[in-house]
Order: sequence, then C-alpha cells, then structure tokens
Amino acid sequence: MSGFAGDFAIVAAAFAVSAALAGLLGAANLGTALSFGQLGFAAALVYVLLRR
Repeated sequence: MSGFAGDFAIVAAAFAVSAALAGLLGAANLGTALSFGQLGFAAALVYVLLRR
C-alpha cells in the first residue's frame, strides 16, 4: 500500500493501537486512553510527514 491509503492506514492503526494498549494497561477511563491514542497518532503523523 502506498500513497494516501498507506499513510492513512499507518496513522489510523497507530491511534487504535495506542488507545487500546493504554486501555489494557489500566488507563483510568476512556478519555485517558484516547489521549494516549492522540499521542500515538501525532507520532505516526510526524513519521509519515518526515518520510516524504
């Protein structure tokens, strides 16, 4: 996968995995887990942007 679809898959997967991992590791509530998801999304987005 390349182009937009590949980049979108990377950042979407990073968000989902980060949020799920935070939830499994004992985040206090869903909002906290989603905050960690946002951090994962931001890190993946920086990776995608720097890779170009």
